[in-house]
Amino acid sequence: MAAGGDHGAPYSYHSFPKMCFVFSNRNKFQTWWQLWLWLAEAEQTLDLPINEQIQEMKSNLDNMDFKMTAEEEKQLQHDVMAYVPTFGHCCPKAAGIIHLSATSCYVGDNTDLIILRNAFDLLLLKLARVISRLADFTKEHTHLPTLGFTHFQHAQLITVEKCYCLWIQDLCMDLQNLCFRGVKSTTGTQLDKIVLEKAGFKRAFIIPGQMYSRKADIEALPMLASLGASGHKIFTDMCNLKETEEPFDKQQIVSSAIPYKRNPMSSEGCCSLARHLMTLLMNPLQTASVQWFERTLDDNTILNTLHNISEGLVVYSKVIEQCIRQELPFMATENIIMALVKTGGSRQDCHEKIRVLSQQAAHVVKQEGDDNDLIERIQSDAYFSPIHSQLQHLLDPSSSIGRAPQQVQRFLEEEVYPLLKP
Repeated sequence: MAAGGDHGAPYSYHSFPKMCFVFSNRNKFQTWWQLWLWLAEAEQTLDLPINEQIQEMKSNLDNMDFKMTAEEEKQLQHDVMAYVPTFGHCCPKAAGIIHLSATSCYVGDNTDLIILRNAFDLLLLKLARVISRLADFTKEHTHLPTLGFTHFQHAQLITVEKCYCLWIQDLCMDLQNLCFRGVKSTTGTQLDKIVLEKAGFKRAFIIPGQMYSRKADIEALPMLASLGASGHKIFTDMCNLKETEEPFDKQQIVSSAIPYKRNPMSSEGCCSLARHLMTLLMNPLQTASVQWFERTLDDNTILNTLHNISEGLVVYSKVIEQCIRQELPFMATENIIMALVKTGGSRQDCHEKIRVLSQQAAHVVKQEGDDNDLIERIQSDAYFSPIHSQLQHLLDPSSSIGRAPQQVQRFLEEEVYPLLKP
């Protein structure tokens, strides 16, 4: 809700000022005027004597009269032709050359491509910052064991840092896709090559129609949808694990009825936006088939929230330790079997003994609500006496995380930080 009770633009609530400006009407129409100026400058290099007119245009790029434009468009029923006389009113000497040799799509389509490119540049910067913050956060929690999950069931131990690196790895793939396949082309021929360079594009469509190929939109949106999928997984993992929490302000209220609640409001909101973004994949396909144009800003919202969350993530190591204490006896059974076999025991006999004792311990946990007593049962069983002295070592969580810390260090040094270099 904007100041004074007025509704703002739909994207203003979910975006940040720079991205709002990129997609604002002012930026759109200022880019139209800028494109007309670049066109005039390009025509001047082809011996059109318009130096005085160009100087006048340069002086009036920000001199926009939206009220006059609205009146012109009401009469002409054409958006581009409404801005031509408006710009001409500000630049009377240049009025006769504005839009010279151009079509409506010269300003319309090239502005859309410039907006997409500039929006991608902002996304790249934000995504790089998110990756950098997650990478730094990862380095602060090295060698901290936690329970892994497969099929949403407790599995073997991994480390907190490796969990984060799985998120970072997905985001790095998104960053590379945005870098390699961003908007790089505009429409043009010989004259337009000069405009092309002024607009900051490296190449033009060799075979341009009146409009740029909407295949460019088809290429762009899947990358953004992929970014949405990455964000959705990160937020969902955090909500489900309850071991890592998004930042929570001291004065924050998340429920008007239940005061103790700490709902992951930012994460849940971004999951909703991510789902919407992923459903838009069909949109550019339909758009290309009818030569229309659509855009979305949901990807930017997801990155904004990821940016904020990654800056203030909290890890509850005691919660992790409590979960490990409950599950570690089961996690350690494989190590116990291997240790007993080393003393000359039978793998099959040991496996059966462990299976029976594990089921008994699970019954205590699930049916009686008591702590996991599997280790006490093993210590009380004479069959396991050859390894009783080793149990403390076998139950050390750090003995079950393998090379996860080394893998994380290598991943950060070889994959993440080189990718973040300017």
